[in-house]
Amino acid sequence: MTGVEDGRIKVLADRPAAEKGAYVLYLLQQANRSGFNPALEVAVAQANRLGLPVVACFGLLDGSNGFPEANARHYAFLLQGLSEAAAGLKKRGIGFVMRKCSPAELAVELSKKAAILVLDRGYLTIQKRWYREIVDRTDVRIVQVEGDVVVPVEIASDHHEHAARTLRPKIGRQIEAFLHPLPQAKVKHSAESLRLKSEIDISDPDAVLAGMDLDRSVPPVKRFRGGEGEAWRRLQAYLDGPFADYGTNRGRPEAGAASHMSPYLHFGQISPAEIALAVRAAKQGGEEDKAAYVEEVVVRRELAMNHVFFREGYDRYEDAVPEWARKALETHAKDKRPHLYSDEELVQGRTHDRYWNAAMAEMRETGFMHNHLRMYWGKKILEWSHSPEEGFDRTLRLNNRYFLDGRDPNSFTNVAWVYGLHDRPWARRPIFGTVRYQSENTLKKFDKDAYVKTVEALCAAEKETGAE
Repeated sequence: MTGVEDGRIKVLADRPAAEKGAYVLYLLQQANRSGFNPALEVAVAQANRLGLPVVACFGLLDGSNGFPEANARHYAFLLQGLSEAAAGLKKRGIGFVMRKCSPAELAVELSKKAAILVLDRGYLTIQKRWYREIVDRTDVRIVQVEGDVVVPVEIASDHHEHAARTLRPKIGRQIEAFLHPLPQAKVKHSAESLRLKSEIDISDPDAVLAGMDLDRSVPPVKRFRGGEGEAWRRLQAYLDGPFADYGTNRGRPEAGAASHMSPYLHFGQISPAEIALAVRAAKQGGEEDKAAYVEEVVVRRELAMNHVFFREGYDRYEDAVPEWARKALETHAKDKRPHLYSDEELVQGRTHDRYWNAAMAEMRETGFMHNHLRMYWGKKILEWSHSPEEGFDRTLRLNNRYFLDGRDPNSFTNVAWVYGLHDRPWARRPIFGTVRYQSENTLKKFDKDAYVKTVEALCAAEKETGAE
């Protein structure tokens, strides 16, 4: 018994366990944590059954082969989390091997001496390509375990969902079957004697980062530090304090009601199921607050997973944006734009809109922006671009470059939402046609001047102290 629901487990290569295998191998890729990790618990259970140790591994990409669009900001957060995960694995008696190569290449190499290979699961195109390569190039039994959503995508739905309202009841029918605590099994056979070579000493993530060939034009931030311990500390502090007013303040960027879990979810440093269970058990907040938060971390987030899973061209305007919206925007493509800004003007926040500039500054300097402002931010880029296609590309490019949680299914889905995905036609207007418009009136829903002051303080702190 692993405590992992059967619906999370999928056999990718139905082969017998290798009789002479020296260990059970687990490829960390999406779930970069040592606790509340379904794939890791399946690996431990299989190893205990076979009388073998567990070895976890991580392939680190940099240079021309680096993870698409990742820069120093993203890698710093990733490496901080991996350092903590490695320490947690060692404490449990699990080996950890980290080398500079692709995850697929490392898994193929180490699987030569493995009895079973266990994978976690991500949904991006590059991740799917790694999984196919691993299956094609190995002879070992391969099991994949879902740990990045509460309800596995194919169980929730068998097609691309139209909107949250169509996915919500399907999630509702399945959520209780998958939302359980995950006990941590004792590792019966330590991997310490294996002495597998790890090319990277992840105990010093700053040194690893310094030695990488990567884009350093977007630096690490001080505001957020990676790691499962830090994720849990932030979550507990949030649930003990600001969460009490979540229902009232969640739409107010200046109110401090955001949990800031998105970077930790993106890098697999905390489980969405763990978050949902903690929210349900919170002493603060009423039932409406808890339901609203679970809606965001489960239904809305898993709608994004559904989109990326079923829509292969999720990063392309012509594939990600629904036909009705593309036609509406095309009809108004030649409408006069009251303002047009270059990429540099957008990045530096040199527009006529003081509040948009503040949102861009928060994103550029700290790697985060409140969800309420992300939508306004994206709609304005559409309005200030020569064409909807240009606007889509710019929005996605900026999103993926500066946000810590960029390059994520949520990111690709939210950008496409700006252009009509998961939405319906609205009243016709210039530039947008029948695609939803957001005017400056949306800023009246919160204290926008207080938000500007908050951002100024955050940006000043980054510049004064630097980034670790």
